[in-house]
Amino acid sequence: MGLTVALQMDPIEQVSITADSTFRIGIEAQERGHSLFQYTPDRLVFDQGRVMATGRDVTLRREAGRHVDFGPWRRADLALFDVVWLRQDPPFDMAYVTSTHLLDRIHPRTLVVNDPFWVRNSPEKLMVLDFPELTPPTMIARDAEAIREFRARHDEIILKPLYGNGGAGVFHLPQADANLSALLELFGGINREPVIAQKYLPAVVKGDKRIILVDGEPVGAINRVPAQGEARSNMHVGGRPEKVGLTDREREICAVIGPVLRDKGQIFVGIDVIDGWLTEINVTSPTGLQELERFDGINAAALIWQAIERRRAAA
Repeated sequence: MGLTVALQMDPIEQVSITADSTFRIGIEAQERGHSLFQYTPDRLVFDQGRVMATGRDVTLRREAGRHVDFGPWRRADLALFDVVWLRQDPPFDMAYVTSTHLLDRIHPRTLVVNDPFWVRNSPEKLMVLDFPELTPPTMIARDAEAIREFRARHDEIILKPLYGNGGAGVFHLPQADANLSALLELFGGINREPVIAQKYLPAVVKGDKRIILVDGEPVGAINRVPAQGEARSNMHVGGRPEKVGLTDREREICAVIGPVLRDKGQIFVGIDVIDGWLTEINVTSPTGLQELERFDGINAAALIWQAIERRRAAA
């Protein structure tokens, strides 16, 4: 019997049908006989004990310019769905956090993917702190003097917003770069959050590997190579995806973190690895499914749905 599936995501009519992972997840759901309802997070409502969302039933197709058909607008009780996907893009701000609190109210009777409690408590740049033996030297701080001392110890650092995404606000700062103080003042003027600093890994010029894990198991990887003159490899800012395999070190990383992810209900995760060092664990809205399928023929979306279907059958 098909599952009823709600997609909490950014506007589906605006996604790239050749790159967006949520679109690929939706296409696979339809092929498995599941029905889709889509809404944006601003349409999520808690009302008298019920978690509701205003959205539309959708039918997806791989046809540029005509990739979605909508049913009429309706308000739906999310507790009546089998699965809700938490898939809006970061930033991981209080709006994002609030949506996880609301979805907590229906999970696990309705299976929310990924588990909203652990999404809230495991944002991309913080979960890596649980695995210091796998990560490059890392500091989270708001104290400018502490960050200057950290750079002095490691000579070159990457500085980035703690809750950012897509490569926005990421800076490579060698010891000779005089902009550190100004950047810290800039970040401090925007919000009161700490920043994250990591030792710069020169091998990033050869690529930042995105490894896809499904229910704790690595299923494949793509390499993201920075554009000429860029320190950032994110595809949002021009990083070039390319075919790549997994090394023994990367399998070791996955063997350590995979059981933790599985236990925390993180079914679809993308980790970032540079030169054998774990830099991020992406649980909010990971990407890379379509690139992996094009390069290696690995249908990770099917593996994701198999994991979901197993969990629903066991509930």
